[in-house]
Amino acid sequence: MSEEAGRSRVLVVGATGRLGGSLVHASIAAGYPTFALVRPHNFALPDSAPLKSLAGAGAMLLKGSLEDYPSLLEAVRQVDVVICAVPTKHALEQKPLIRAIKEAACVKRFIPAEFGVDHTMIQICDMDHGFYEKKAEIRRLIESEDIPHTYVYCNFLMRYLLPSLVQPGLDAPPRDEVMIFGGGNTKGLEEFVSAGIFVEESDVAKFTVCTIEDPRTINKSLYLRLLGNVYSLNELVGLWETKINKHLKKIHITEEKLLKNIHDAPFPLKMDLIFIYSAFVKGDHTHFEIDSRTEGTQLYPSVKYITVSEYLDTLV
Repeated sequence: MSEEAGRSRVLVVGATGRLGGSLVHASIAAGYPTFALVRPHNFALPDSAPLKSLAGAGAMLLKGSLEDYPSLLEAVRQVDVVICAVPTKHALEQKPLIRAIKEAACVKRFIPAEFGVDHTMIQICDMDHGFYEKKAEIRRLIESEDIPHTYVYCNFLMRYLLPSLVQPGLDAPPRDEVMIFGGGNTKGLEEFVSAGIFVEESDVAKFTVCTIEDPRTINKSLYLRLLGNVYSLNELVGLWETKINKHLKKIHITEEKLLKNIHDAPFPLKMDLIFIYSAFVKGDHTHFEIDSRTEGTQLYPSVKYITVSEYLDTLV
């Protein structure tokens, strides 16, 4: 108990979601006293699967929400570290959380709901329908308020696009034919390969929790470019063909055709195609170099994680 008492107290906002739940479990596993902010309507259902999982793991449940500022401030005043895992569409709802962190004046680190692509590096700002601007606005607010922070960039979660082998509309990897967008491994002026980076949610959580008391990551970004989890489309298809011992028919979708498909597609398919274009044609996950001192496996080499190959094994 005395060892735990000396550890940072952690609050997870968005704890009943999949990533939020993983963050709670990872924080507890690392020995941090961990609080989960739970909306009143969820709090009233203690036997629900998410709450039973959180409570069973040892989380301390706090009733409150981003819409109820007094409850939010009360929760923040109890902790040293705040991690937010709300979906991007709710990113701007972090504003009252930032206000509470500023007013409470006890939080030593805020890890906001980034957990995707580094939006300062994307090349599709004119076609993302404001998706990244929400995160950019929150980032500007955090920095203008001088709130100590860490940004975590994992790019794609494995449950997004990978289960279909990046085939929009499919729920499982193809067995006969596969679409290859752009060149499949488009090279730019810097001779980089356009590739997608995929990380399992539980692994994102483990790496995130590693930063909680690490002075090397304060006011810095943590990038998860994990060996075995960075794949061009051609590499990904080749890996899948090896696993099922079958060559698939390749349907090549040119960049021009993909852009037309994006223009014509309804939501949410339109956003899926935009993210495919961003990662696998423009190279927004990989077109820039990062300092090795900001990469997850370089900072935390002992963290075990699921590779893309291991994930695909579960789909064979």
